This record gives sequence, C-alpha cells and structure tokens, in this order.
Amino acid sequence: MSKIVANDVKWRDISPGGIICDAGNAALFKTGDWRSIRPRWIEEKCKQCSLCYPTCPDSSIIMTEEALMRGFDYDHCKGCGVCAKACPFGAIEMEEEA
Repeated sequence: MSKIVANDVKWRDISPGGIICDAGNAALFKTGDWRSIRPRWIEEKCKQCSLCYPTCPDSSIIMTEEALMRGFDYDHCKGCGVCAKACPFGAIEMEEEA
C-alpha cells in the first residue's frame, strides 16, 4: 500500500464535500439538539405583535396563517435568545434546557 502525500493529491481526485443540491433543505435536518437554553412562550403575556417572528435566524417561531404566535419549532431552534430580546412584553423567556 503506497503512502499518499498531500502534494500528490489533485483537486479532481478528491470527492466533493458540502454540496447542497436543493434550496431550502435545512428543514430536513434537526439542528436544535445542541442547544443549552430554550425559549419559553408565555401566552398570557403575548400581545401577538409578531416582532419576534422576523428576528428569528432559524425560522423557528411557529405562526398561524393569521399571523398568530403558536410556539417554537424546537427541532431547529438554536437557543440564541434573539426572540426574547425582541419581545417588548416579556412573553418569551429563556430557560435552561431540560
């Protein structure tokens, strides 16, 4: 078995990596499982202003067709807390992941 030296490897000889074939494929992968804190929605405090929705970098806020907040998609939420900072009514609190 011969030893491969880095200088001998040509870019055409290696397999491609990190190729995204389809647009919008992030929904196919659960990316929220490494989160250490999570948002908790306090429905009684929520005024349905929707200010949290456009701030979420992962599109993890669940909204109805009528633009009403209904909770979080924890499969994709990373726990960044941007939604909690954006809420002027304190309807989203960050808590330790269980």
